[in-house]
Formats: sequence, C-alpha cells, structure tokens
Amino acid sequence: MAVDSAISSPLGPPACDKDAKALRFIEEMTRNADAVQERVLAEIVTRNAHTEYLKRFELGAAADRQTFKSKIPVISYEDVQPEIQRIANGDRSPILSAHPISEFLTSSGTSAGERKLMPTIKEELDRRQLLYSLLMPVMNLYVPGLDKGKGLYFLFVKSETRTPGGLLARPVLTSYYKSDHFKTRPYDPYNVYTSPNEAILCPDSFQSMYTQMLCGLIERNHVLRLGAVFASGLLRAIRFLQLHWPQLVHDIRSGTLTSQITDPAIREYMDNNVLKPDPKLAQFMTEECSKENWEGIITRIWPNTKYLDVIVTGAMAQYIPTLNYYSGGLPLACTMYASSECYFGLNLNPMCKPSKVSYTIMPNMAYFEFLLHDPISGSISSKLVDLVDVEVGKEYELVITTYAGLYRYRVGDILRVTGFHNSAPQFHFVRRKNVLLSIDSDKTDESELQNGIENASRLLAEFNTSVVEYTSYADTTTIPGHYVIYWELLSKDSANSPSHEVLNRCCLEMEESLNSVYRQCRVADHSIGPLEIRVVKNGTFEELMDYAISRGASINQYKVPRCVNFTPIVELLDSRVVSVHFSQELPHWTPERRR
Repeated sequence: MAVDSAISSPLGPPACDKDAKALRFIEEMTRNADAVQERVLAEIVTRNAHTEYLKRFELGAAADRQTFKSKIPVISYEDVQPEIQRIANGDRSPILSAHPISEFLTSSGTSAGERKLMPTIKEELDRRQLLYSLLMPVMNLYVPGLDKGKGLYFLFVKSETRTPGGLLARPVLTSYYKSDHFKTRPYDPYNVYTSPNEAILCPDSFQSMYTQMLCGLIERNHVLRLGAVFASGLLRAIRFLQLHWPQLVHDIRSGTLTSQITDPAIREYMDNNVLKPDPKLAQFMTEECSKENWEGIITRIWPNTKYLDVIVTGAMAQYIPTLNYYSGGLPLACTMYASSECYFGLNLNPMCKPSKVSYTIMPNMAYFEFLLHDPISGSISSKLVDLVDVEVGKEYELVITTYAGLYRYRVGDILRVTGFHNSAPQFHFVRRKNVLLSIDSDKTDESELQNGIENASRLLAEFNTSVVEYTSYADTTTIPGHYVIYWELLSKDSANSPSHEVLNRCCLEMEESLNSVYRQCRVADHSIGPLEIRVVKNGTFEELMDYAISRGASINQYKVPRCVNFTPIVELLDSRVVSVHFSQELPHWTPERRR
C-alpha cells in the first residue's frame, strides 16, 4: 500500500515508507548534482592529500576543481599500474589512498593477459550497498506487488586469489556476495530470492547452478522475476535446464538431492528447508521439458513472472531475440550501471525497451568527468567537462576519480547523453572503447585478436599456407555463445595443405592467445563455447569489399572490418565457407596470478 502522497517524490508515489526515503535521496542527489560533485571531489582530495600519488603533483592543500584539473593528469590503467603492483606486492604505505586498500577488484584483461587490479577500500562496500538499496524502490514504481513473491536470480561467486602481498583479488560481485552486506542482509519482502546463500556462495559452478535451478523450480509459483547479471547468464541457466531436467525431475519426485551435490552446506540446507516429494510438480516438469519446442519456456514454468532482470545493453544486446523467444517477450529490466572501478548509477525507468535504456549517474558515487567522443571519426577530445555540463545527444568517454585512489582514470566506456533527471545527466551505454568481441564478461580488442591470428597462423607455415584476410563475430545463436573467426587462406602448395586437425589446433592456439578473462569464461565458468574458425573460398574478402562499396563505402578508404554483425555480411561470409573447425581442448587457465 502506497504511503501518503504528501511525502511522495517526483519519481512517483512510493510503495512504502522505506521506499519514500530512497526516492527522496535520489531526488536530493540529482537536484544538487553539481554541489554534490564539488563536495565529493573535496572529500577525496582532502583525505588523500598526503598520499604519494597526489603529493607527486604538488596539489598541496587545494581541494578545488580548478587546481585539481590543472595539476592531475588524465590516466589509463598502464599509467597507474606500477603503483598498483607495489600495493599488490605488499607495500602498505599510503600510495594511492589514505585508507588501507582492503582488496583488489579484478576487471577486464590487460594486454599481458592478466585481469586488471582495481584498488578498493572497505567503505566502498557501503557505497555499493547504497546504490543497491535504491533499485527496488524504483522498480516498485513500475511493477506493483513484488513483495508478494520472490526473485529467481542465478548468482555465482567466481575464483579468487591473493596477490604476493596477501591481498584478495576477485571480481566485484564475488566481493559483494561474500560480504556481510549480502550474507546478513536484513529481510526485505520486496527483495527475497529463491536461491539460498549456500548455493550462491558455492564455488563449484555446477553445484551452485543445479541447486539454484532446483529451488527455483520447487518455488515456481512464487517466482515474480527471473534474473542474472548478464543476459548470457540467464540463457546459460535455460540451457542448463535443457541438459539436466531429468535429474532435477527425479529429485523433485523423490524429495532427495542427487549425489552430484557434495557441498555439505547445500545438502544440509536443502534437506532441512526445501526438499520433499512432489510427484505433481515432477509430472508437470516432465511434460513441459520433454516438448521439442521450448519457445516461452520461462512463462510456462514460471507463470507469474513479470519481467527479466538482466543487463541487455552494450554487447549483451545480441541476446535480446533469444531472451524474447524463451520468455514470450517479457519486459527486460536493466536496473543499474556499474564496473569494478566504481558503481555509477541506476535506471529510473527500468521497464523501458532495451534500446531506450538510460542510466542516471548518482553524483555521490565518485567524481565524474567526460571526454567528448566523435562517433564518426572515433577521435577523443582532450578537454574534459563536468557531470552537469555534458550535452544531450553527444557521446563521451567516462573519466572517474574515486575514494579508493583512482584519479582522473579513463574507464573506457563510451556513453551517449539522452537527457537529464533534475540536474543529473542520463546516459545510454554505447560500447566499450576498442572492444571487438564479447560473449560474457570477456572483452577482446583488435590488437588481441590480431595477436591470436598471428600465433595461430604460425602452425600453417610448414604447409606454405598463410592467412591473407580475416574477420570475426560473436555467435550468440549457440548456448553458450562463442567466437567465430573467418579465414581466407593462401596455400602455395595445394598438395600439402593443412589438415582438419591442424586447423582445429589453430582454434586452440587462438584461444591460448586471448586474455585470462576469456580463458576463465571457457574453462571455469563455461560461459563461452569453443572458438570456431570458418575457412572461406579465395576471393571472399574481395566480394565483401565489393558489397561495402555498393552500399556507399569509399574504395580509397575501405578497410576490412575485423568484426562483423550486419546480417547480410555474415550471410555472405557463411555462403562461402569451405570448412569449419573448433577447439578440441580447453585453453590453459589458472586462478593464480603470474606475479
């Protein structure tokens, strides 16, 4: 029941008193965005004034924007990596932050193949929790009655390691799920999960997924929303159900847990709280899952589902048609925008179409600046503008200064301004800068793809064969999705051309060349399938150029695209394929850091 409209916010009448407080906070932050930004920068600079990094640039006691901008350079990860490595190696002096670095959050891979280490401090958990606490009050404005059921969310912890100096290094969501903020969160009727903590925190991905799916099936009539972090993760869960429904049905029918689940905490929880024989549900599941057509399977099994809570912006947009197929076109809610470096903001209209998703930056999360990006030329301006000074319709690269010790750091996200909520801008996520391929949390850029091509093509040398042209695309019609690389080969000795097995080895060699995030997704998370090489007929890339020119491309400026996603081009390439090859083994991956 909504509270008295006298205290409602411009966002709409809140569902309860707790929501009213959250919505008022959003209004206060966004109305005073510039003043909040000024305060945030002053707090960061004042508390960290005596760090080695800020002293290097002789900032002194100045905490104003003008002095900060005139003295502190804009940086990328490589610029600050030496300081981060010292902290990782055990140096506890105030290098970047006056507060102790509590752990590292791992981000996408560097050119050396290792994940980036993002420093964080304990209070950042409070800041992230604050943003999480705003999500459901906003969602409740659009979807009533979420306190009358539960959410089926497929959430997982990933592998973690320690740096030489003993600090934990792990993904940001693993850090959050393992924190007391998550494990001992207070009961909230608007935010109840079917998945027990024991399953979410189980490091074995099979046991975790199996248990979460089993709980979700047993509570099928209570489920009001399904979710995962990324769209790819929810589709992986559907694929898991396709593969394992007979065993799941057996457990439901018998009220016992398969011996494949060995985690003692899970077994104890399931035996004491969840499992009891349910032949009627088992029969229903058998009838639904044995049908050849799985269209609309989500609403068939979970009939009360109101929406899917998944990220479908950026690279994840490629999964929208498949999600629509399995869900019967349920709304897709993108609720927040975050990264390992910083949590940024939330979607104040979470039930909008995916193509219309915009995130409102919360000015209390960090200090934000923006580099103007030209979408035509790809050039980036050297002049930075403040949060409230961006212009609607223009694209920018995000630059952040955080409480944890990143100063004027280029995140690498390209955003387009779509409007303002009060004085806080709203952004549509356009893409990651320079990223060609992405299936899950992986990000592969052109130089990395080129390096993989070069390493793999060495296997062709003894056959007097070389790769004359190539392109790629992320194939998400399979579950899990996988990389497809098109090769046009030049063979000088047709009697000694490379065998099918050699080209299969080329696939594996390419995978070995890709970064650790990709390899972890392949080996540990099983969220990416084997890389595929499709060899095309000689002359195919000339045809590709002719097609591009016929559509208006300049013959003088034409370059072979290293990644394609335009359906007619993919169809042209596929019509010229002469052989298909896959990795037959998993690439090497270990959770241990190399240094």
